[in-house]
Amino acid sequence: MFSSVKPVAVVHFSGDLYTRPRNASIPPPAPPPPVPALFIIGDSSVDCGTNDFLGTLARADHLPYGRDFDTHRPTGRFANGRVPVDYLALRLGLPFVPSYLGQSGSVKDMMRGLNYASAGAGIIFSSGSELGQHISFSQQIQQVMDTFQQFILTMGEHAAADHISNSVFYISIGTNDFIHYYLPDVSDVQSKFFAWRFTKFLAQTVKQEMKNLYNANVRRVVMMGLAPIGCAPYYLWQYNSQNGECVQPINNLIMEFNFVMRYTIEELNKELVDANIIFCDAYVGSMDILKNKDQYGFSVSDTACCGLGRYNGWIMCLSPGMACRNATNHLWWDQFHPTSAVNEILAENVWFDNVHRLGVVYG
Repeated sequence: MFSSVKPVAVVHFSGDLYTRPRNASIPPPAPPPPVPALFIIGDSSVDCGTNDFLGTLARADHLPYGRDFDTHRPTGRFANGRVPVDYLALRLGLPFVPSYLGQSGSVKDMMRGLNYASAGAGIIFSSGSELGQHISFSQQIQQVMDTFQQFILTMGEHAAADHISNSVFYISIGTNDFIHYYLPDVSDVQSKFFAWRFTKFLAQTVKQEMKNLYNANVRRVVMMGLAPIGCAPYYLWQYNSQNGECVQPINNLIMEFNFVMRYTIEELNKELVDANIIFCDAYVGSMDILKNKDQYGFSVSDTACCGLGRYNGWIMCLSPGMACRNATNHLWWDQFHPTSAVNEILAENVWFDNVHRLGVVYG
C-alpha cells in the first residue's frame, strides 16, 4: 500500500531541511563570478564606511543615511541607500565590498575585494583636511599595496599576480580637489594655477599612481570622471541660483578635468602593455538625467531630499526630520550626493557601456 510513495533524499539547505525526489535532477551550480574581485579607491561617492573609523565631520554613520539600504541602517555610505559600486558588485556576481578599515582581516575575505574610499579625500593630499581625518588618494594606494603584500604571503607571488591582474579596480576621486581646495582658493591656489594648469597637475598625479598600480600587476581599471557639481544643491544655494539653474563656471571646471583625464587615460593605455583602463564620463550621464528627469522618473532635480536652506543646500543632512519622505523622485540626496536611484542609473551606464571593454568573461 506504500507503492505510490517516492523515496526522498534529505538535503540541508541554508539551515533548513529540504526534500526532493531521488530521481529529480540536481540544478547546475551557479557560474563563478566573471572577475575574482572588485577593489575601490575614491571619495564619498563610493565610501562604504571608512570614515566611521576616523575623527572627521565627514561621516554618514547616522540616520537618515542608509534608511533605504538593504538593512535600513546607516552604513557609512553617503546616500539614502546603495552607492554605484554596490550595484556594480552585484552585476559582477560579487558581494557588497567591505571597507578596508572595517573588514575582518581574513585574507580569504579580502580576496573578494576591498573598498579603500574615504569621504573628503582628494588627489591632493590636503584636500578636505578642514573636515578632519581622511585617507587621501596616495594613502589609499599604499593601503592597496599593503593588501597585495598579504596576498603574496598567503597565495604566493604567481597566484597573487594572477588574482590582481584579473580583478577590477574602480577609481572615483577628484571632486574634493575642487570643492575643498580650488574653489575656496586654499593657499591662494587660483593666483598660482590657472584652472587648466591645476587640472593638468591633478591628471599627472593620477597618471603616476596608475603606473604604480600597473607595476603591482593591476590591469583592469575603471576611472570615473567627475559629476556636474555645479548643479549640486550646495552651489545652487551659495550662488543664489535662479530657478535651479546650474552654476556653469563650476561645471566648466569639471568638464575641463574630464577632458584632460580622458586624454590621460588614452595615453596610459598606449604606454602600458596589456593595460585595460576605461574612462567613464559621469558628467555626461548625470546631465542626461538632469535634462530628462521626467523620462527617468524624477520630479525634483534641484532640491536635495535632506538638508536645510534654499534647495536644502545650506546645511548637510543631520537628522531624519530633515529628510523628505520619498527619495526616489529626487536626484539629490544631500548637498553634494545623489540618491541611490541616480546611483543605480550611473552604475548601469558603467556596466552596459563600458565593462565589456575590460574583457570581462562570463561563465
